Amino acid sequence: MTQANNPLHGITLKMMLEQLHQHYGWDGLAWRIKINCFSQNPSMKSSLTFLRRTQWARTQVEELYLSTFCQPGDAEDAK
Repeated sequence: MTQANNPLHGITLKMMLEQLHQHYGWDGLAWRIKINCFSQNPSMKSSLTFLRRTQWARTQVEELYLSTFCQPGDAEDAK
């Protein structure tokens, strides 16, 4: 099964969260995605644990990652 059209192929949840945290910080993430693991005593470990168990929250993180770092046409521009 090929993943050629999947922009998240090869990107782990940890990689996504680290990039988003570096870009927005915990306050910026908490403002964009309303989940407690970003607003109350945030840490990488607790956030990853929550996101791995909670699909709706993980989906929101994936959507934010895509809208922030993967603009339309990026895959075609790389060719």
